[in-house]
Amino acid sequence: MEKYTVLYNKLSGVASEAVKTLETLIKEKGEVDIRDITAIGGYEEFFKELPDDSKLVICGGDGTLNRFVNEAGAFIGEREIYYFPAGTGNDFARDVELDFTKGPAEISKYLKSLPTVTVKGKSCKFINGVGYGIDGYCCQVGDEMKAKSDKPVNYTSIAIKGLLFHFKSKVAQITVDGKAYSFKNVWIAPTMIGRFYGGGMNAAPAQDRLSGDKTVSLVVMHGRSRIGTLIIFPSIFKGEHIKHEKKVSVITGHNITVKFNEPSPLQIDGETVLDVSEYSVSFE
Repeated sequence: MEKYTVLYNKLSGVASEAVKTLETLIKEKGEVDIRDITAIGGYEEFFKELPDDSKLVICGGDGTLNRFVNEAGAFIGEREIYYFPAGTGNDFARDVELDFTKGPAEISKYLKSLPTVTVKGKSCKFINGVGYGIDGYCCQVGDEMKAKSDKPVNYTSIAIKGLLFHFKSKVAQITVDGKAYSFKNVWIAPTMIGRFYGGGMNAAPAQDRLSGDKTVSLVVMHGRSRIGTLIIFPSIFKGEHIKHEKKVSVITGHNITVKFNEPSPLQIDGETVLDVSEYSVSFE
């Protein structure tokens, strides 16, 4: 009989419901031990106590997976890691294209090598992308709405209103592997290890997280016209925005720094960081 240890965020209603589904699926195969990931004091002790014959499953969204990757650190390589998506965006699951319909799937190879982002002097790994510009703005506004109401947040609506009225485009100074670039009227400048972020936006359709060359993709959408940008923006969900080569630039590299002329919200796998003037990504 197989054994499973499941980690999930007890504070997430979506994860709590998914755990019930997962428990039903697992009990058909074996035993399950469900634990709250927010209650783990330290992963060194956790892995020491984890039975050798128990499969470790992360049940949650991109934020929970990001938390596990950063807190577990070097201990991740010692065990096989399984995953069962239970978030609102699930961009990691969308990108790796594994079959989760019958239960958790192994994701160990995707976690062995991840890029590092540094913002305001703090560094962490990320599993999907770092959003900077109107994507970070959408997360900021979404967080504010969540704090006031339990109603679902319509990020598409926030983006449209931001493009039309509220968000001001930036001037970006960018360095990729030592080469400098300058862009005016920048709306987004995310750096991607996966193809998707923002709940299904195919920002970097050519990006391969397992390519082996350890490169990430910087995607810069720029243009003076708000209406013109709004017309192009929806095509990002199908990855067709890159066809607009005069308005969208994709630059790949190992070390990337993006500086805006004024502070802007930033998001790392959906977690918002406010008032950011620059960020750097390293993947070597």
